[in-house]
Amino acid sequence: MLGPYTAKKDRRISYKGNKIFDKIDDVSKIKYPVKELENRVKQLKEDSMWKHIANINHRINMSTNEYFDELGALFTTLPLTTRMISSPGAVYGKEAINYTTDTSPITLKWFNLKRTAFLSESSQIYLELALMQENVNHVYSIYNSFRKEKADATHLSEFHHIEYEGKVNQNENEKVALGLVERIIIDLLGKNHKDLEFFLSNKKMIELESLAFNIKDIPKINYMDVLDLLYKETNDDRYRKFTMQDNFGSWEEIKLTEIVGDMVAIKEFPILEIPFYHAMVDGKEPMVADNTDIIWPCYRETIGSGHRVRSKEELKEKAETFQLPKSDYEPYMQTRKMPNYEETSGFGLGWERMLQGLLEMPFIWSVSQFPRVDGTLKP
Repeated sequence: MLGPYTAKKDRRISYKGNKIFDKIDDVSKIKYPVKELENRVKQLKEDSMWKHIANINHRINMSTNEYFDELGALFTTLPLTTRMISSPGAVYGKEAINYTTDTSPITLKWFNLKRTAFLSESSQIYLELALMQENVNHVYSIYNSFRKEKADATHLSEFHHIEYEGKVNQNENEKVALGLVERIIIDLLGKNHKDLEFFLSNKKMIELESLAFNIKDIPKINYMDVLDLLYKETNDDRYRKFTMQDNFGSWEEIKLTEIVGDMVAIKEFPILEIPFYHAMVDGKEPMVADNTDIIWPCYRETIGSGHRVRSKEELKEKAETFQLPKSDYEPYMQTRKMPNYEETSGFGLGWERMLQGLLEMPFIWSVSQFPRVDGTLKP
């Protein structure tokens, strides 16, 4: 099966190995090697692996732009500094909803302003604003994102997002997201076959091709049913609680794809445990979001997506729950007050995450020419 990892019964995550990296018993025990990262320039010169990664990155960029151009989506230049982060629960809502999966942003001083600025951890809010332009129905960006998270095998503190927002419903949004992955894989197999072969065996290349041609039919499972599957597999009572707190992380994502034997789309997470901007599915109890995470086989979430808050009333309620500062989020609130506001959906694809899963690499810093982690800013 595709993917770099195996979820062990004792909750270790082991690395399977590929053509250039050996197996690893427990990836959690491996901390990013500062000296290796700081000597990356020497490695770029001497290790031919980086030439292949450069070629693959170029193809991902070209395929992405061509795919969105054919869709009619407009590339949109966006700021990296903001007061409107997409996951405000991490800063403003912790007291009220301390179990949210929101991530913490990186703060900085902006000239002489009294209040700090945030480095963007997603382009999503600004892409929504960009859809206010006349006759603009689809937009996208390829930008840096910053998270105040310590780096590990699948996390960088600064990474790259491919993000899309369109005047579409969630079902159409999922098709756009999966269509992008399909296009990238097919283009890589057709135009960068030798680059992929440097990392992957013939068997894995065939599996990758099969994934591309069947990607629109991957299993889609509601989160509540995901917990049932995990409980049946493990008999662990933690999965009997409808929550994401302490019962859904990297081990569960990997294990789920092993159970199903495929890439998986997980839908309808608990509404208050994910970022504020997701719309609620009407008529569901307990309350769930109209959202979908796409999990790469034997790996991690690679795409997060969802339908956005639909009305000013719904947004006002979310703003109170997540304690959004009204002065900062007024531009976003304005959108729902606009006459003839059209609902939107969108997704974010983690570039390095996808590349790590695609090439079956042990660590995310192994696919980034200039990785940014919490312990060094070199090279």
